[in-house]
Amino acid sequence: MLKLNELKPQVGSTSQRKRLGRGSGSGLGPTAGKGDKGQLQRSGGTSRPGFEGGQTPLYRRLPKRGFTNIHARNHSVVNLADLESKVPVELKELNLKVLQELGLARRNAERLVILGNGELTKSFKISAHRVSEAAHKKIVALGGSVEIVKVAAPQKH
Repeated sequence: MLKLNELKPQVGSTSQRKRLGRGSGSGLGPTAGKGDKGQLQRSGGTSRPGFEGGQTPLYRRLPKRGFTNIHARNHSVVNLADLESKVPVELKELNLKVLQELGLARRNAERLVILGNGELTKSFKISAHRVSEAAHKKIVALGGSVEIVKVAAPQKH
C-alpha cells in the first residue's frame, strides 16, 4: 500500500535551482553566467521584442500592406440549404443567437443575413437583419415568416 511518507518525485522530474554568483568553483561565478559588461549583463538590461541591435528591425523594413476598416460590419451569412440540413425539426424560431449555438453563424457576428441558395422543406419563423428576395419567397411559400430586425443607430460621443 502507498504511504505518504514514502512519496518521492519521479526520477528526473525535478532539478536543483542554479545558484548564481557563488564563486568560480560553481561554474556560474562572479558574473553569474551573464558575461562581461554590456546591456544584458546589467540589472534590468533587456531589449524589447524585435530589437535587432540597432539594425533597422524587420517590421520596419517590410512595406505596409492594406488597412483595417474600422467601420466594417460583422455579418454572418447563412443559406437555406444550411438551415435545411443542420437545423433540427423541433426548432421553429431562428435568430442570430440560435444559429450561433448551432454553429451555423460565426460567434463574433453582429448581424444575420439569410440567402436563398438551396431548397427548404421545413417551416421557420426567422428573425434576421437582412433576407434576400429569393429566400423570403421560399420561406413564406412553406408557411414560415420573416421578421427584419432593425439595427440600432451608432451612438455619437
